[in-house]
Amino acid sequence: MKSTSQPSLPANRAFVVQLHAEAQVEQGEFKGRVEHIVSMRATHFHSLEELVTFIVQKVTTLQEDDTET
Repeated sequence: MKSTSQPSLPANRAFVVQLHAEAQVEQGEFKGRVEHIVSMRATHFHSLEELVTFIVQKVTTLQEDDTET
């Protein structure tokens, strides 16, 4: 059961995704920059897979950190 003290949209799961002006999303071409707000870590991505990989890595790292405390 979910604790009522935890927000449903926690800040440590916030990301900013900026798509390159030349990205043609409607054709499945994703490129740009993504930043994890809390850690301020950022990377450029050239595909949807790279974007998702970065997000999964950050969320997984956060979950591991939470279980260690």
